[in-house]
Amino acid sequence: MTLNQWFLFFIAIQIIHFLGTWKLYVKAGRKAWEAIVPVYNAIVLMQIINRPKWWVILLFVPIINLLMFPIVWVETIRSFGKNSTKDSLLVIASLGLYIYVVNYMADVTYIEDRSLKPRTATGEWVSSIAFAIIAATLVHTYFMQPYTIPTSSLEKSLLIGDFLFVSKFHYGARVPMTTVAAPMVHDTLPAIPIPFTGIKLTKKFRSYLNKPQLPYLRIPGFQDIKRNDIVVFSWPADTVEQFFKRTNRKIRKPVDKKSNYVKRCVGVPGDSLELRDGFVYINGQKNILPDRAKLQFNNVIRTKTAIDRKFLVKYDLEEYQPIYKFKIDIWDDPRIISHLATLESQRRSYLREYYRDSLDVYVVGGIAQDEARKLKISASANAIKTNLTEETKLRLLKDKSVVSVDLFIDKSVNNLFGEKYHPNWNRDNYGPIYIPEKGKTVALNKTSLPFYKQIIREYEKNDLQIQGGKIFVNGEPADSYTFKQDYYWMMGDNRHNSEDSRFWGYVPFDHVVGKPVFIWFSWNTNGKGLGKVRWERLFTTVGGSGKPVSYFYYFLGLIALLYGYSIYKKRKKEA
Repeated sequence: MTLNQWFLFFIAIQIIHFLGTWKLYVKAGRKAWEAIVPVYNAIVLMQIINRPKWWVILLFVPIINLLMFPIVWVETIRSFGKNSTKDSLLVIASLGLYIYVVNYMADVTYIEDRSLKPRTATGEWVSSIAFAIIAATLVHTYFMQPYTIPTSSLEKSLLIGDFLFVSKFHYGARVPMTTVAAPMVHDTLPAIPIPFTGIKLTKKFRSYLNKPQLPYLRIPGFQDIKRNDIVVFSWPADTVEQFFKRTNRKIRKPVDKKSNYVKRCVGVPGDSLELRDGFVYINGQKNILPDRAKLQFNNVIRTKTAIDRKFLVKYDLEEYQPIYKFKIDIWDDPRIISHLATLESQRRSYLREYYRDSLDVYVVGGIAQDEARKLKISASANAIKTNLTEETKLRLLKDKSVVSVDLFIDKSVNNLFGEKYHPNWNRDNYGPIYIPEKGKTVALNKTSLPFYKQIIREYEKNDLQIQGGKIFVNGEPADSYTFKQDYYWMMGDNRHNSEDSRFWGYVPFDHVVGKPVFIWFSWNTNGKGLGKVRWERLFTTVGGSGKPVSYFYYFLGLIALLYGYSIYKKRKKEA
């Protein structure tokens, strides 16, 4: 909806409110005209229902207002003696229209000094839960959001199983554009248990309505996104045709309901960015990462003996693919090589890739037993392909059981952003590419348009057409374009295990969610018992320099002090 449409909608709501309540205003000793003046009518209503005036603010906060409206409806009819559970259910089920019945048909009297205390234990419980949800939703939406690290793209900077608090106020909280949505969930509702059956409905239901939509608005923040910041953002590829060839369907979600991603911002507006052997260069200079950032690249580790679990644990190698080596005389049969190629094209889970050097054939990911029997082969893995930091690589090279550790430079294209026009680019050697800046103008031509058409059409909502070799924007011939917002280039520290801007392009500023600031819990699924908890990561900051320091024990000490103080106050009161 446009601003004009929202203005008309707002006026319509005022008229509906006036027609449904003006008699109640009069019965409460107010003037009828007070029911139609925008904002002022809400302030007067708070006085009528004997509630604080600051509630009016909550009535205009998106998402929060959806929770407040039912409460105000119930409070309104209770102020005129309609206190039964039946009345409360009717006003909620009718979306407040039951107030019309009370206004025009019911013989009611205003109760000026009514008790605000719930009359039953159930009523008190419902009231407490409602305001707890409102408070939590307010914090979740505008101040701080919990987030879980689901993938290894930022390993070892952030680990799978890290539970973060993401600040909304650093870059400015984005006001929800989706106005009708379930509180404190994202794009889908959680599985719903069927009472007394032990069964959960596993089908995912959308947690929001696509319409109406508010225009994009962001509360001013106190910090700009800086190069190398870790940022949580709405995944842009949720709104455009998928760039991955395994699917060709379009997914349309409102911006604030797209999947949340977390990456490191390596390119800010106005930068010229290039990748050379996996390292980022900005305006020709190598990007210097903070000391807590742990870049990782795929390496092939070869050992004298078969690699076992003890070896993997020693070097903290959780993501790896075994490499099976076979002598060339076994593999000379072209039918076998053809069979492997077929398996690779089918994306069979047990075969990721294979490659040959002058002496051997290597199969990465292994072969299932049934395929091994068909090919009449057997082997054990004395090598793995895994992601390594430079620190771990140096440790491995000192290990006497290790034969070699070789960097695996990925020369495959892998459906990269812009690959069609730059076939020599790959995910380790890419660019240079310009990061668009708000207010800056670029030339539009056959070479540049593929990189900006997604911005022009999807993110900045223009009509883009190409007719007779000419470019038209909103029906007008165009040889240049001026950007309406800033864009960013997001990448994972785990260079070979990260689907990032190299695959789906720029991240618009209106997609930015917030800044991770705090790890409050960390869970390692590969651990055992209490060993699953990464105690050293509890209550550590995401930013900063040096080794992260856990403030968990300080937190426990503070809780103990508060608990002791509460006991002291209670005993003093009793005395």
